[in-house]
Amino acid sequence: MKNALVAQSGGPSPVINSSLQGVIEGCFAYSQIDKVFASWHGIEGVLLEELIDMTKQDKNEIALLKNTPAAGAIGTCRYKLKEDQTDDFNRIIDVFQAHNIGYFFYIGGNDSMDTASKVSKLAEERGVDLVVVGVPKTIDNDVGDSEFTIIDHTPGYGSAARYWATIMQNVEEENRGMHVSEAVAVFQAMGRKSGWLTAASRLADPERKMPLQLYFAESNHNLETLADNVNDQLKRDGRCIVVINEGFDVGDIGASHDGFGHVEYGASEITAMQAVTNHLNKIGLKARGQATGQMPGVLQRGCSIHASKVDVEEAYLVGQKAVDIAINDGTGYMATTLRKKQEKYEAYFDKVKLDVVANSERFLPDSWIAPGGIDVTDDFIKYAQPLIGDGWPDIKIENGLQRFARIERKFIDKKLEEYKPQMF
Repeated sequence: MKNALVAQSGGPSPVINSSLQGVIEGCFAYSQIDKVFASWHGIEGVLLEELIDMTKQDKNEIALLKNTPAAGAIGTCRYKLKEDQTDDFNRIIDVFQAHNIGYFFYIGGNDSMDTASKVSKLAEERGVDLVVVGVPKTIDNDVGDSEFTIIDHTPGYGSAARYWATIMQNVEEENRGMHVSEAVAVFQAMGRKSGWLTAASRLADPERKMPLQLYFAESNHNLETLADNVNDQLKRDGRCIVVINEGFDVGDIGASHDGFGHVEYGASEITAMQAVTNHLNKIGLKARGQATGQMPGVLQRGCSIHASKVDVEEAYLVGQKAVDIAINDGTGYMATTLRKKQEKYEAYFDKVKLDVVANSERFLPDSWIAPGGIDVTDDFIKYAQPLIGDGWPDIKIENGLQRFARIERKFIDKKLEEYKPQMF
């Protein structure tokens, strides 16, 4: 019998722990797997040999993972493993062998799948009996290909999309009541190079009754064209709601970068939202009032109360699918979610090679961006609407507050010498 190890990487999502629960309970169901460990803070926890024995956790707490958001349960990281980090790769294999780990499940986005692919290949090259399977995760929905053959949508996107749909519903009420003073409401959605979350704002108003303008990374607008569009809207309606990608081009933002090398917008000197808001107020609005800006930031990826029940369940099932793949198909795969070709929405779960999905990047299709580049087409609405589901998530309440899983963070005994990761 071999042990299993599960870890998370990159930015979290409202349903990342649902996938975690799916992996853990999936492992419990197979007699080939003895203990199930979780790595504290992703691959960093492997390098530091900080492992939590999940088989000793209260089963009621594991059950609460399904509706526990973000990554506080076992932690995550943005530690990128590059080809020349030989010591780190050797350390990972040493830790796996020291703790009899034969199954490694990595929950994350495209960078994480690249890490999983590298570990799988290294184990094969060294003759180590290790099965590596990836579990997809990202609210950005940018993993995969433009033909949707690798994955239809990533766990986390449906919940973040529902967040934007419900928030925009409420913003519409606010803006309609306050526009004589605050004529333009500017919001910034996550998405470095792709506009999937910005597009999801349209789900609040599929009949297009709101004075809503969407600015995707893919549509190549700038401050000047945005201002022209907004003022045209103000002439018609006296108010406007604007949602922009965090990567909207406003010039130099004094960018900071994370461990993966990506721009970390929340740590940069200025946000695109603030630049847009300042620009609109500087040039003047064609209506009474000012432009005001809001940035939900990490709330859109860590707020469980807006989670999609469809997303929660699919995230759990794709985690379980990863375990089935590990037992029945072997190493070097990612579990994936695809859509049946029929009128009524229905998902199914399959597998794809890690080296196919690693570092993949998917953009909002041009055919789903409306002429003018500030709205989506009905085809996008048809694609995204089923993902946000109906009803509210089943979150346990104690003393008026949400009750999240409480995983006991007690590490198992270390068997190796202390190690300092190369990127520390």
